[in-house]
Amino acid sequence: MKPSAVSAAVDRRWLLPLAVGSALSLLLLVLLTTFPLPFPSSAASRSPSLFVEHKLAPSPSSSSASLPRLAFLISGSAGDAGALRRVLLALYHPRNLYILHLDAEAPDSDRAELSADLASHPVIAAAGNVRVVDRANLVTYRGPTMVANTLHAAAAFLWTDAGKGDPEWDWFINLSASDYPLITQDDLIHVFSKLPRGLNFIDHTSDIGWKEYQRAKPVIIDPGLYMKKKADVFWIPQRRSVPTAFKLFTGSAWMTLSRPFVEYCIWGWDNLPRTVLMYYANFISSPEGYFHTVVCNADEFKNTTVNHDLHYISWDNPPKQHPHYLTVEDLDRMVASDAPFARKFHADDLVLDKIDEEILSRGPDMLTPGGWCAGTRENGSDPCSVIGNTTLLRPGHGAVRLQRLMTSLLSEEKFRPRQCK
Repeated sequence: MKPSAVSAAVDRRWLLPLAVGSALSLLLLVLLTTFPLPFPSSAASRSPSLFVEHKLAPSPSSSSASLPRLAFLISGSAGDAGALRRVLLALYHPRNLYILHLDAEAPDSDRAELSADLASHPVIAAAGNVRVVDRANLVTYRGPTMVANTLHAAAAFLWTDAGKGDPEWDWFINLSASDYPLITQDDLIHVFSKLPRGLNFIDHTSDIGWKEYQRAKPVIIDPGLYMKKKADVFWIPQRRSVPTAFKLFTGSAWMTLSRPFVEYCIWGWDNLPRTVLMYYANFISSPEGYFHTVVCNADEFKNTTVNHDLHYISWDNPPKQHPHYLTVEDLDRMVASDAPFARKFHADDLVLDKIDEEILSRGPDMLTPGGWCAGTRENGSDPCSVIGNTTLLRPGHGAVRLQRLMTSLLSEEKFRPRQCK
């Protein structure tokens, strides 16, 4: 991606992977295999000869000796432009890739101003790794439009044009303007460099309980699919039975997905992702079920799940539609959770300043420091105003906490027993 291409120029091409994938499903018959190892490799047992064109085969995982690259989707709505920018600066690393999406409820001027601001940022413009979606989608959390927007961004990250597209990446992470990191990107990249590239961090369960009656059996229509203004979903009087062709799973809408699984969701070489997507088009809160149901019904991926969303979230018991907003009083519990992210936050809440100062060592309106920062701190200068060696990491206390969480999640007691049951 060229440095000047901060504002997404690929929007008109985002439907290409889905169109090609639909045609591909008529041509291919692929045998899916399970991962036999405790910590499966994303490259296990896929042969390019199974695909009509080599470019349509799932990409091999990066070398285990190389540092991973992360692809972030950060989403917001009307009034979120400032919060979106702050989250980006806190999450920024020149190696990573970022798509920012302000949904169609936000005025076009917000997107234009955000694009212009990032285009004028010396580091972000030089790295050319941030795109702002200028043709925005309308997103309503209760309907399927959030799933569609997530797939939209995933397809954009996968898109290439004669080798001129984005660099290879290893994990796709979806966040919102009300999320915030609890560790630096050096911490995150350092710990993820030790993990198998095929792992999918997705909170999931098949014990859907009350959701069967209140979400699976009703049929809803999301006006966000065809209207220009947001409106709540409306309900069809008839109810439906629970599907028998696949098993329903539910969980958190926030996930960290491997590139092989994201490619599967886009290309859908055995058609399961599209079949499940059509079902969830009429499902209440489909972001809490679509990817979970796909990954747990696909033999190739059901043994790759780590049952955690990598977030600290404070819920009511039983949970309501939305979690509590976090404040300074929650900071110690956030850190003690060892999670790399937390939500929800009010924009510019005091607790974000505390996280910047005490955890990220980030000054106001500055990027989070890392080993790549080659500038000086003299006279209050931002050391991250100059890009140095992007493979140089300086992990800190956050890496210790995240490694502790990973050790627990991948333990014999928690990894296999908590997968797709």
